[in-house]
Amino acid sequence: MDQDETKGHRLLAACLLGFVLFNYPLLAVFNVPLELAGIPVPYLYLFIAWGLVIALLGWIAERN
Repeated sequence: MDQDETKGHRLLAACLLGFVLFNYPLLAVFNVPLELAGIPVPYLYLFIAWGLVIALLGWIAERN
């Protein structure tokens, strides 16, 4: 297996992780009427998860 094929598999796995993070069961877990630092928990979860997926995809793409 060459390096490009491995990178493709890792990118696919990261995309699948993103699908799991933004699917119903996990979104329901964070759907609580609380606020942290004035930000509702569901919004905080969405932005943190989104940022982590973007950072993971960038790290995989730029990795040698």
